Amino acid sequence: MIKKLTVIGNSLGIIIERPILDLLDIDKDTPLEVRTDGTSLLIRPAREQRRSRIRKSATRVMDSHEETFRKLAK
Repeated sequence: MIKKLTVIGNSLGIIIERPILDLLDIDKDTPLEVRTDGTSLLIRPAREQRRSRIRKSATRVMDSHEETFRKLAK
């Protein structure tokens, strides 16, 4: 797909069609990570860091099974 930039005020923007937004589960409130590898522009949904997701999951497990863990620790 070839795209052209669109003038938006003093900036330039790119229109992302609905099928691509749906495919990537992106809406107007989704934070996007924008970076470059020196030759290409990379845009993707900003996702939580892996470590943060693991910590949240572990906390949920520990909270929901607190009593069991306490019994096992004895």
